[in-house]
This record gives sequence, C-alpha cells and structure tokens, in this order.
Amino acid sequence: MNKKVHDKVKVGISVGDLNGIGIEIILKTLEDNRINELFTPIVFGTKSIFQHYAKSMNLNPINWNVIDSMDQVKPNQSNLFTSWESNIEIKEGEESIESGKYAFKSLEKASSFLKTGEIDALVTAPINKKAIQSSDFEFPGHTEYLEHLDGADGSLMLMMSDSAKIGVVTGHIPLSEVKTKLTTDEILKKLTILNKSLKEDFGIRKPKIAIMGVNPHAGDNGLLGKEEQEIISPAINQAKTINILAFGPFAADGFFGSSTYTKYDGILAMYHDQGLIPAKSFSFGHGVNYTAGLSFVRTSPDHGTAFDIAGKGEAYENSFRTAIYTAIEIVKNRGQLAELEEGALKVNKSRN
Repeated sequence: MNKKVHDKVKVGISVGDLNGIGIEIILKTLEDNRINELFTPIVFGTKSIFQHYAKSMNLNPINWNVIDSMDQVKPNQSNLFTSWESNIEIKEGEESIESGKYAFKSLEKASSFLKTGEIDALVTAPINKKAIQSSDFEFPGHTEYLEHLDGADGSLMLMMSDSAKIGVVTGHIPLSEVKTKLTTDEILKKLTILNKSLKEDFGIRKPKIAIMGVNPHAGDNGLLGKEEQEIISPAINQAKTINILAFGPFAADGFFGSSTYTKYDGILAMYHDQGLIPAKSFSFGHGVNYTAGLSFVRTSPDHGTAFDIAGKGEAYENSFRTAIYTAIEIVKNRGQLAELEEGALKVNKSRN
C-alpha cells in the first residue's frame, strides 16, 4: 500500500519535451492560483523556460515559489523545483536530442521524490519517445521507465474517461510482435493488476471486467484464429478461480460499436491501438492515462507533444488538469484504504 499521504496532496509535475506543448499546458493549468487550494503543485524544470513560453504566447506568468530542496515547498503556492542550471534554446515544434535530455532530467528528479514519498503523485507532461532515448533512458515510454524504477512485477497502461477504463496487455511494441507476447500468464497478470486497481484506486468493490479477443470477430470459433480458444479463454477461466469477475473474449468492433462497453467497470484490450482508439474516441483531450500496478501514483494527459501546434498558444489543458484531479483522487482513495486496513489491524490485535 502507498506511503502515508500528506495532509494536502503534493503533486509532482515533470515538464515533458521542452519543444512540445508541455510547458504551455502546465502554465494554463496553474495560471488560476485557486487551483492551489486543492493540492500543492511542485513542477520540476527552470524558471527561464516558463518565462519564455509565457512571454511568447502572452500567457499569465506564474507567481512561482522557486526552490532547490523539498523543505522549501509552500503548500498554497505553485512551487518550481530548479532541476538544472543550463540555459536552453527553445525550438518550438522541433524534435531534438537536447530537449529530450532535459525532459529526462525533469522526470528523473520528480521520480526520485515520488519513490521516497516526498511527493504523493506524479503527473507527466508528454515526452517525445525518440528524443528522450539515451544511455540513461532506454525505455519505450514513461510506463516502462516507472515500472523499472518501482521494481514492480508488471504494470498496466490504463486509459480512463467518464465512458470507460481501458487497459492493454501489450503496450508500445510493433503490431507484428503482439501475438508472440500474448500468453495466458501475461493476460492473467494484467487482468489481476486491473482488478486490484479498480478495487483499491477507484473503490469498486466487485469490478466486472470485459476481455477483448485479438482476432476479427474474436476468432469466430477458431475460423479466424485460435488465440481466443487457446490463450485468452484459459486466462479468463483462471481469473474466475481467484474471484475476478472476467467476461469474454468479445469481438472488439461490436463491443465498442454498441453500448456493451458501458456494462463493465474495466476493459482489457490485447494491444495498444485496440484499446487506445476507442479510449481516445470517447474523450480525446479530456481523458487520462494512468499507470496501474505501481506502489506510487502516476497519471498523464491522453495526448502527445503535439509539435505541430507547439508555441502557438492553441493547446488545450483540459486533459492535463483532469490528470491532476485523477491523481489526487487515487492518492486519497489509497490513503483511506490504508487507514481502514490499519484500523482493522488494531482491532484484531486488541481481540488477541
């Protein structure tokens, strides 16, 4: 269970790729300081990059509390943790190794405090997955990096909106590799993570989970592929033996094309686009990406760096703001569960 939550939730924010829309959406999210009544934001970057974007797009500057240690955090103000000293040339909309380098510096610094519990949650602005690659970051994306940092035995990319919570068994891998990665054990592992998260992070007592097939028409009884019969159905049957309410496999087109998806608390898709296309169709620009299965809380917006509109003042911050609200909700849910478990433990001890 997560570490003890601070009285006022501390949310760390990594700035993402400096040439993308990350700085813009952070500025737009924090410009109304009334948001600081809900949580304590701690942004990991430098004042100069925020000044650059605020000036170039005529945005309201933030009244930052600039710090270089966590004991300087002010709970009712936007805090900016100075994470490097270098002056960086911003080139809006351009992919560059330098912007990727500083995206990692921000992520690394924020993650270090996340792991020690000095911040309660991490919200990540978008990175460019190619630009950030280095000897220090050899991962397909945030999800895999944070799973490695946590030492977790697996995690789950969960795309969330008011319409659905959709996880994927295989994430950032080529489509040609999907079937080689799909095993009964792997599906059961992701299903277990999803079930646990729905209970502990979202307070759903007995979640109902729908499982997608991988082939057209869910294999059509083996005519269009046997993975449903030989790999997916056995995972569903095993899940039922450990009290997970799993159903399927369903043909994804009919499942998402009708209202069937509304009958389930969680959905497990087999590969990236099978899950993310409906997820983003439901709520692009408002949805949240959550990394389930970790000991700490991490969310992000449902979009990327959007280089095509970077620096133009056209980016919408709705998804980023919702990612913050979602992180706060999950932190509080975990904290309440920890208190209940602690109380139950004390009662049991007193009886013995």
